[in-house]
Amino acid sequence: MHTILGAGGPVANALTNELVKNNEPVRLVSRRPVDIQGNNITWRKADLLNYEQVREATRGSSIIYLCAGLVYDADIWREQWPVIIKNVINVTKENNARLIFFDNVYMYGLVNGPMKEDTPYNPVSEKGKVRAAIANTIMNEVKAGTLNATIARAPDFYGTTSTNAFLDMMVLSKYAKKQTAQWMGDPDRLHNFIYIPDAGRAMYLLGQHPESANQIWHLPTSPAMTGHQFLELAARIYGVEPKFMRIRKVMLWIIGLFNKVIAGAVEMYYQNANDYIFNSDKFEKAFKFKPTSYEDGIKEVSQTIYKPE
Repeated sequence: MHTILGAGGPVANALTNELVKNNEPVRLVSRRPVDIQGNNITWRKADLLNYEQVREATRGSSIIYLCAGLVYDADIWREQWPVIIKNVINVTKENNARLIFFDNVYMYGLVNGPMKEDTPYNPVSEKGKVRAAIANTIMNEVKAGTLNATIARAPDFYGTTSTNAFLDMMVLSKYAKKQTAQWMGDPDRLHNFIYIPDAGRAMYLLGQHPESANQIWHLPTSPAMTGHQFLELAARIYGVEPKFMRIRKVMLWIIGLFNKVIAGAVEMYYQNANDYIFNSDKFEKAFKFKPTSYEDGIKEVSQTIYKPE
């Protein structure tokens, strides 16, 4: 039984679609019902902060995928993530299951060069410190031989209706409406984005290959491009001029005075003001996986999610 904790989010949905396509039994676990139908899909209600609910929801699982997302607030992360990780590790052990944790890159901090699986943790944000602690908790258990776990790490993503997806919300949806795009940070800096269907397929592949366990994997992502290159590519696909407004840190800070979610993004601004180069060579070579090109990914988004008006 494949159990997805934190079902309903972009990556969880992409993973669910892959499992369903391959006729795998899937149990979706979340606080609210998930609108995905299928013969092999069941849904269980559970709060990941409640151990007994998580325990009941994961009973009989062979692989547990943790794809949960919390409110974008460092205080909430510090309070809730340690409880969630403790609960999930304990139920994974109880089921003699394998844990696959979908992670981000916050723990690396500001990296001069490409981010790789062995890049040291050097968080420069409060949320980054929380993510580093989570990763260390999981991998310390792995090293001790007490947990079968994989960390699947990804950069910023695109190809979703999520309002947290920067490229979707600030560029693709804007060009679809023939509006001026917005670019966070310095458009001359390099950045990577993973296409959500690639992330789902990669998570599925990790689950299908037990030999990939007990290590960290960077999920397949196309090479970094500059902001200007992304804007020009997206504008060409949408048939508009590559007009954009640059979002600077002070603007984000001012908006954050009235919006706590936006305020939570201020400390992460360094990711957009500097080169952000995510390397996924290890995964691509091991699984012979070619990431979707930005050209193909944005074209697909323009035909499905953010269609031109």
